[in-house]
Amino acid sequence: MWPRDAEELTAHQRRLAAVTPAPWQRPATELGVGGCWVCSPRGHMGPGRAGDPAWTAAVLQCGDRLVDRQVRTGFTDAPYVPGLLALRIGRLLDEIVRTLSRAPDVLLVDATGRDHPRRAGLALQLGAELDLPTVGVTHRPLRAEGEWPPDVRGAVGPVRIGGEVVAGWVRTRAGARPLVVHPGWRTDLETAVDVVLGSSRRRTPEPLRLARQAARSARSHDEQTHPPIR
Repeated sequence: MWPRDAEELTAHQRRLAAVTPAPWQRPATELGVGGCWVCSPRGHMGPGRAGDPAWTAAVLQCGDRLVDRQVRTGFTDAPYVPGLLALRIGRLLDEIVRTLSRAPDVLLVDATGRDHPRRAGLALQLGAELDLPTVGVTHRPLRAEGEWPPDVRGAVGPVRIGGEVVAGWVRTRAGARPLVVHPGWRTDLETAVDVVLGSSRRRTPEPLRLARQAARSARSHDEQTHPPIR
């Protein structure tokens, strides 16, 4: 059950931050990497509100093979507030990942982990809810700071809150802006970086890129079929 208000969510985040789950052991077989994404209406600005349309997608990829892709249209549960993203889209991501034909071995999420006011961002919380190892991938940190690493694929630079390393800048492609890779549920930074680099052919890891593409395609189809009234 996803928290329904800010007070309930912040209490849950504090509880999650104090938990130390068993570390994920990567399977010896081919890794099934999932990715999930939520799209807002085109041109959407500001924090939005509860009931905004949302297009969600989840994919499962094994190596270069796309095993499954699921897309759904729904509605957000709250406006966006930094540190409380789970109130807006947590339920939507939970529901779309559960529609995959099999559970991923590890799930990539467009959200933070320990880089969070209460050290429990949506990437960590979604993993706990789904009982799946997770890795967050974002374009910039939420609260943490760190220098970019050298412009070489695979280079990593620590991202810290105070003296604590909570994530890492990672070069998934030389000549492109690095991404922030966040350890999530049952993953540490080394494992998170390994999963992201292993699933990256372009700047964005393929499962996330394909999920984003699927969600945006569904949005484009719906907006062309039922254009908004202005």
